[in-house]
Amino acid sequence: MTAPSLLDRITPVLLTRDEAPNIRRTLSRLRWAKTIVVVDSGSADGTLAVLRADARIRVFTRPFDTHANQWRFAVMETGVGTDWILRLDADYHVSESLIEELRALPPASDVSAYEIAFDYAIFGRPLRGSLYPPKTVLLRRGRFAILDRGHTEGWRVEGRVERLAGRIVHDDRKSSTRFVASQIGYMSREVERLDAEPHSLARRLRSHPPLAPIAAFVYAYFVKGLFLDGRAGLYYALQRLVAESILALLALEKRLTPPLEAAPSTREAERDRAD
Repeated sequence: MTAPSLLDRITPVLLTRDEAPNIRRTLSRLRWAKTIVVVDSGSADGTLAVLRADARIRVFTRPFDTHANQWRFAVMETGVGTDWILRLDADYHVSESLIEELRALPPASDVSAYEIAFDYAIFGRPLRGSLYPPKTVLLRRGRFAILDRGHTEGWRVEGRVERLAGRIVHDDRKSSTRFVASQIGYMSREVERLDAEPHSLARRLRSHPPLAPIAAFVYAYFVKGLFLDGRAGLYYALQRLVAESILALLALEKRLTPPLEAAPSTREAERDRAD
């Protein structure tokens, strides 16, 4: 009897909200999955109609508060029954090479997660590089914890992590208006953890506006060679410039805003205590 493929032991898990520009492409690369879990936080653009048309997909609705809480619910409270989860954003496109690698992969018992690197595309146009780091997206259930980390979440794996050769393509085709609105929300949370970050190069640059926005653009466009990718490369580099500029504005606003004066009743109570 042929041993079951690892693909049979993986449940893809996705978070969605108004992902109509992306969700069909993402699902097209998950035809191997027997069950897909999606946690939606209030889509109103046709995303839910696409999801509910696929009998394999179990859709849950939860109002969004933080990424960490949303992911905890998605992987711990939706009845996932497989040993492994593949956590995906709705704009992640699983490559054929990664699917074939997973099909043939025999995971050792002490491996708790696999890290996967990303290629990046702008409206379907592949880039030769990006600032997007590898992530642990394939995880064995029961061997990780999900932590709050600024505007996003962190995954703390308990055990050995290995790197896979296959890659995932990040290809978000939502509008620039949506991108800017999302970054305002993300960076509003990110600014709160600036002072708590270790003194990394990124932290030092972000502490001295406008160094981080300029550095992000120069590094992406010139060091990563995206000037060779035409308009798509320029678009990505400008996205990084805009995201870091929003964070710089919020950090400056926080420093420039004077502390709220105590209310008159509070000041009077303090004087009474002093007397």
